[in-house]
Amino acid sequence: MDAMSEMISQIEVLRVVPVLAVESVESAIPLADALIAGGLPVAEITFRTEAAAEVIATLKKSRPQLLVGAGTVTTPEQARAAKECGAAFALAPGFNPKVVQTAMDIDLPFTPGVMTPSEIEGALEMGLRLLKFFPAGAAGGVKMLSSLFAPYAHYGVRFIPTGGVSPENMMDYLQQKAVLAVGGTWLATKTDISEGRWDDIANKCRAVAQLLKSC
Repeated sequence: MDAMSEMISQIEVLRVVPVLAVESVESAIPLADALIAGGLPVAEITFRTEAAAEVIATLKKSRPQLLVGAGTVTTPEQARAAKECGAAFALAPGFNPKVVQTAMDIDLPFTPGVMTPSEIEGALEMGLRLLKFFPAGAAGGVKMLSSLFAPYAHYGVRFIPTGGVSPENMMDYLQQKAVLAVGGTWLATKTDISEGRWDDIANKCRAVAQLLKSC
């Protein structure tokens, strides 16, 4: 199984990916332990903070049971940095062919963001089949995603909706054939992380994991 297929298989089982902006490396281990304790051993560490690469490297070394990816990867340099620090996968809010090509060249499983048919076709032309639907809520939510999916379903394309996903609408997305998993910032907000609310994070993950089991 290649790296992309392996990543897709792992995320398909988990169904929900916490999207995390981590400001300090000191938060990395207790955050990871909260996610693991809550039953969601996966993290998208966004490159919106200066600490992102070091956080990913720390988690890769100290918590190998956690599936760690890089988020908000918007330049070829960030793609290379994500690979070097040990990210198992990377995602972006938009579709930039240069970033996609760089990720392919270094064997980094990469999921670009799309919200139009033209972007989907550009991604398909580059051989991609897993795409990030972003910003999901502002772009029209489940109804829009269903409409986008219809003309391309036969290509085997799947989506990870992110942006506006919440506990209230999470299952609406996950019940769609188009959806592999959803990404969510509510599981561990910047405030949760900066204030060390590890029990709260674990409990939110537990609630999601329990909801997934009951469906």
